[in-house]
Amino acid sequence: MKLKILLLAVALFGGASSVFLLRASGGSDRRPGPAAGTTVRLYSEETKGYVSLPAVVKTAAEWKAQLTPLQFQVTREAGTERAFTGELWNNHRKGIYRCVACATDLFRSDTKFESGTGWPSFWKPIAPENVEEHADGSLGMRRTEVLCRRCGAHLGHVFDDGPKPTGLRYCMNSASLRFVPSE
Repeated sequence: MKLKILLLAVALFGGASSVFLLRASGGSDRRPGPAAGTTVRLYSEETKGYVSLPAVVKTAAEWKAQLTPLQFQVTREAGTERAFTGELWNNHRKGIYRCVACATDLFRSDTKFESGTGWPSFWKPIAPENVEEHADGSLGMRRTEVLCRRCGAHLGHVFDDGPKPTGLRYCMNSASLRFVPSE
């Protein structure tokens, strides 16, 4: 039987770059992301409407050149940053949260709430078309993973213990997001 989890690195006293790295052997439960040459329909906060954009598909080497090591571990290898260490968990400014890998609009600040978990939490995405959700059975738990629809970046997980009106908690990694303040 193959070892399901290759590595679970927990740095109790490490710096902000410490992550829990979750990776399945022989592939993973994660979808590989959009196919090269495809177009995705997404909501754009800038245009206040839907746009069709090419999927963002890159090699691991190209992602490593673009992203920091922590961003790569989280977005491309489904890692999780340590709670209360990310730049955005305690951000209270108004603006938009975008995918760090492809700049897709993901969440608005007016849907962010204090979950007490140490990760940025939102009660809904900017548009359901901008994220992709699927079952995640890693670590022997049943969760729902949230990915960026345009590039397949791992963002975090969604749980059903959030506030009204949706009752959802989109628990995201700061390392997977780029915050753009409102002007």
